[in-house]
Amino acid sequence: MELFLDSVDFNEIESATKLFALAGVTTTPTFMHKHGITDIDSALVKLSGMVPSMHAEALGETCDEIISEAHRILELPLKTKPVFKIPISNHGVQACRLLINEGHQVNIHLVYTLNQAYLAMTAGATYVCPLAGRLHDEGHDAMMMIEQVVKTAEKYKYPTKVMVSSVRHPEHVRQSLLIGAHACTVPWSVMKRLSENSLTTLGANEFLEHTRLMTLKVKEVIRKENPVCSLNETLMDAMVKMTESGLGAVSVVNQNNALVGIFTDGDLRRKLKEHGQEILRYRMSDFEYHPPVTISAGSPLYEAVKLFSSYKIDNVIAMEDNFPVGILDIQDLLKMGLVG
Repeated sequence: MELFLDSVDFNEIESATKLFALAGVTTTPTFMHKHGITDIDSALVKLSGMVPSMHAEALGETCDEIISEAHRILELPLKTKPVFKIPISNHGVQACRLLINEGHQVNIHLVYTLNQAYLAMTAGATYVCPLAGRLHDEGHDAMMMIEQVVKTAEKYKYPTKVMVSSVRHPEHVRQSLLIGAHACTVPWSVMKRLSENSLTTLGANEFLEHTRLMTLKVKEVIRKENPVCSLNETLMDAMVKMTESGLGAVSVVNQNNALVGIFTDGDLRRKLKEHGQEILRYRMSDFEYHPPVTISAGSPLYEAVKLFSSYKIDNVIAMEDNFPVGILDIQDLLKMGLVG
């Protein structure tokens, strides 16, 4: 099934052609008006160089007017030969037959009934274009009617391709595939969603998570802020460093820069509750420290995740050459979706 973009938005068309193998674009004067395009001819020239096929409106109240407008468009410096869009009518069918005989391609659109589609096919239309969304709006079973058009084209071997338009959601595209439509023209808002599925997203996120765990190193994840306090510094100094770093802990080192422990915001709250504000004058050497949980900065990230899980802690100190080079905070892993 050929995939067309139903748009005259140049940015949308550029994005779509980068992502998808488009057969072309379909345009309407209504789209032109909505996007503030006043020079339709210049827009058609630009569009003709952006996609393999451009369906452009050839309007007129009589057959002669339609033919005249088609010939006028052909005189423009187009990069590719257009497919002329003509609304279904007796004059439109007549103009279709004449343009087809001249060797041009025609899309008969605004089709709402099998009879209309039949007339377009007998005139040799390249495409017949029923409108799914608008038929649904009127309470009709649009896909049933469009399927009838497809079966009629196949049964009587008309060369006409059935193009589904007025697509409102991805389900219209799915149904178009099932009934054997030859083409479908889709607005950008719907086209972007064709690849979406919640299970696919879940699986892709799991793959990404596992890839990160296996390939990322701890040093690639730790923040550039590395709050470190010596034993001679005060608790107030530690509080300032925690605040400035945005981390809830500081590494504590001795005079030889050897790690002796970690002091967290949880420790601070407990000390304040036990001793009151007088502890703010204490030095870091006045506290007892348990051996902190550490990890080599060059270790894979999954080893750090194991430590968080095993010890039920919020911080792991990253070490390099026996010196603390950063603090891995569980909140960083939560933001990356690596821990639950």
